[in-house]
Amino acid sequence: MPSMQKLLSLPRGGATLGLASSAIQLTSSFASDTQLSPEKGLFGLTPEGKAVLCMAIAMSFHYLGYSLARPVTVALFTSASSGYAGVAGAFPFAMAFVSPLSLLLLMGYTHVLDKHGARRTMIQTTSFCSIAIALSAVLIAYCHHFQLMYQGIPLVKFITAPLFVFREAYVQLLTSQYWSFMASILNPSQSEKWFGPIAGLTSLTSALSGFLVTPVVQRVGLSGALMGTAVTLIISLLLSSSAYDVARKYGFEPKDTTESSQPKTKAPSKTSHGVGTVEKMVSLFERVPLLRLLFFEVLASQAMATILNISFVAALSTAIPNDTKRAGYVGVFFSAINLLTMVIQFGALPSLIQSIEARDLWRAMPVLTFLFTSFQATQKNPSLAIVSASFLAMKVTEYSVRRLLDEMLFVPLDFESRFLGKELIGVFGYRFGKSLMSLVLSALTSSMGNIGLQETSILSSFVSIAWLRIAWELGSNVPTREEAERSFASTRKPKK
Repeated sequence: MPSMQKLLSLPRGGATLGLASSAIQLTSSFASDTQLSPEKGLFGLTPEGKAVLCMAIAMSFHYLGYSLARPVTVALFTSASSGYAGVAGAFPFAMAFVSPLSLLLLMGYTHVLDKHGARRTMIQTTSFCSIAIALSAVLIAYCHHFQLMYQGIPLVKFITAPLFVFREAYVQLLTSQYWSFMASILNPSQSEKWFGPIAGLTSLTSALSGFLVTPVVQRVGLSGALMGTAVTLIISLLLSSSAYDVARKYGFEPKDTTESSQPKTKAPSKTSHGVGTVEKMVSLFERVPLLRLLFFEVLASQAMATILNISFVAALSTAIPNDTKRAGYVGVFFSAINLLTMVIQFGALPSLIQSIEARDLWRAMPVLTFLFTSFQATQKNPSLAIVSASFLAMKVTEYSVRRLLDEMLFVPLDFESRFLGKELIGVFGYRFGKSLMSLVLSALTSSMGNIGLQETSILSSFVSIAWLRIAWELGSNVPTREEAERSFASTRKPKK
């Protein structure tokens, strides 16, 4: 296990070289530890180690770009000139559209996956996201420069809202594919040891990106920072393609190798891609009940995250009216989240997960958020610091413990569960939970007027109780280590 000192030490060549050095050291240790293949190449890495390294760094670049786009899109959306500052219910109303867009993206994903396989799907979805963000950056810069208007409304507002929704939707579409690839290579015991540090690499790049938001925006502007996100996605695409190339060359490319006797989800009707996607989800959840429980746990956790996110944005827009300073605060805030997450992922989780069963961690995970939200609910007018602390506790838990447990849960499952089920839950489940809670808050705002921070804080404490209850039930059904190893062996048997 690389020490924190080695992982955080950055040579004079810069942060990028330090990240690459940490990644190489991490995967070299993994390759020598697992000995998956007798053939070794550069740095003594096995082919499996090369593929994991490429995919882990690809995911890190994805999060590097996302961590640039997140504060930029929040600043644009909450801006008085380009967004919807002062519009009651604007944020939850926009979040309500995340789920429909996620479903559209999911429909496209399942169509390409069925037709072309996992590698081609990764290429097409990453390219699409990069082009969409780059085009948005160009249009925003153009509208700002010429101050274009439509019926007295700045035209840029018609771009920032869809961009905000797209940024919420695309991140999980790509993230799930990186993890699905690595879950297809590692067995349960290897995933226990290495998923934490691998996730730590993404936390490191996200933290670095967050601290760079303010200087980058000051130098190239908000639209320039968005263009940087598009570029990082292209780099991520090249690295993920290399990972698949290595896997194909050495014969371990992820594909369906389950026994023909194992039941499969029924082929959906051809009348509608949307109906077909829903049919696949229902059929898969019937075949794998654990995924159904995970889906409901995701709904509860993301409802919790959405309430805290809305409270955070509301407190932020009031406390910091300046767009650039607000973007900088969001960048530093999420950098702090990622730094704390990284410390947990590199330091505590690898040893913790090997000494405590995953099912027990699932049960205990929501407790920290419950404590913070309960304290926030007692405040008459919660400050930005208090709201930020609750949101930070939720996000650190989600990015560290929950992310690891989520990825480990898919390792012993079959190909369809790893690639289709993971996207169904990761893209649609995550975003549906956000949209559902956003619709509830939007409806409350419409019927009762503007809802204050105290009211949303009280609501968050009740939702955290519901999350705790569902996570407990899920944990009771998560397989033990021995059960996961047996399931892994059976799902990796070749077809007869």
